Amino acid sequence: MMGPYAITLGETMALFRSSEVGSLRQTRDFELGIGGAESNVAIGIGRLGIEAHWIGRVGDDELGARVTRELQAEGVVLHVAVDADAETGLMIKERVTSQHTRVTYRRRGSAGSRLRPSDIRPEWIAEAGLLHLSGITLGLSPTARDAFMQALEIARTASVPVSFDVNHRSTLWNGLEAADHYRRAAALSTIVFAGAEEAAVLLAEKLSPEDTVHALARLGPSEVILKLGERGCLALIDGDLHRVDAIPITPLDSVGAGDAFVAGYLAERLAGEPAARRLATAVRAGALACLAPGDWEGNPTRTSLGLLSSVDPVLR
Repeated sequence: MMGPYAITLGETMALFRSSEVGSLRQTRDFELGIGGAESNVAIGIGRLGIEAHWIGRVGDDELGARVTRELQAEGVVLHVAVDADAETGLMIKERVTSQHTRVTYRRRGSAGSRLRPSDIRPEWIAEAGLLHLSGITLGLSPTARDAFMQALEIARTASVPVSFDVNHRSTLWNGLEAADHYRRAAALSTIVFAGAEEAAVLLAEKLSPEDTVHALARLGPSEVILKLGERGCLALIDGDLHRVDAIPITPLDSVGAGDAFVAGYLAERLAGEPAARRLATAVRAGALACLAPGDWEGNPTRTSLGLLSSVDPVLR
């Protein structure tokens, strides 16, 4: 791997996933994996050829060992605190119908939610090419929020670009409570990612996509990317407006697609590519992530980015 590395910070949990369609009360077959927005992004960046680091906290248990094992296997450089007094969090994903997925969490008091400023060494961030954070960490706990802000301030002091994905989770906190924290983070960030509903939470009003990216940019970031799902994305980057259509697909599992999108954009940015290339890769990575089950398993490599252009579904 060449060039500057990206570093992320947040909670990664064990992922308990049903392997058939139906309610958990009826499902018999399950798979065990891992998932977490920030580590998903780290994996996605790494698969696209950029070194990626992750700062986190896991329990001194088998699920925590599973998290570190999977991330190490993906080549992510780990800065992990092992918490002897709390368990690794658990995410449960069920395919209620062929078209609907339900995700629930067992993370209250988890090791990851106990992330704290002392888990961060300043040089990890100061020597990075980019820091990526998400609003999930802001909502986990007061200590995780302090760690988030410390990481952000270290990056700003060292002139390291900061990427912030709003990633609002209504199960962690309500929009009114979260909005001020999101606005503060956005104002201190270089790059802001948001879905349309997440942007409405941050701005405390729902605007048209074009008005939304301009309103977010007025907070301070020079790059604003609005993720619009099947409508692609709209971005305001250094004052220029960009629209990119989605790639038509039949999704299998859309969980983690937003993280793959972010990873695609950030990997190209760290590779020195122009805005149009960053957005094109982001859209393609997000689409590919929807074609495989799991939170991060569908993140593409450089080689697989071209699969959506292939006419023949059989690779020989």
